[in-house]
Amino acid sequence: QVQLVESGGGLVQPGGSLRLSCAASGFTLDYYGIGWFRQAPGKEREGVSCISISDGSTYYADSVKGRFTISRDKAKNTVYLQMNSLKPEDTGVYYCAARGASYCNADYYWYNNWGQGTQVTVSS
Repeated sequence: QVQLVESGGGLVQPGGSLRLSCAASGFTLDYYGIGWFRQAPGKEREGVSCISISDGSTYYADSVKGRFTISRDKAKNTVYLQMNSLKPEDTGVYYCAARGASYCNADYYWYNNWGQGTQVTVSS
């Protein structure tokens, strides 16, 4: 059974950091595109970043460039999202998603496997 489990969310002050993890089970991430998305209350789901597991190519939304870093650990079958210099507007539920491919995509409808999400709250 394909499963994605996010962890690492929490409450952090503006300017702080969090590292989110997306652990995959039931399949290996060798040939997948993995995306991170977030959704704030009353807003649409937004693509934050994605990575191609096979070649490591990445994408970042303009709003997070220079602050967030996506990475993969093939041995642990896990993808990470390091989030630095967090802002209140980064608040939301963060989801990871996967689809078998040699590339990734910033559009949520492209993905066919989703985790349950983890809450990130940036507030003083």
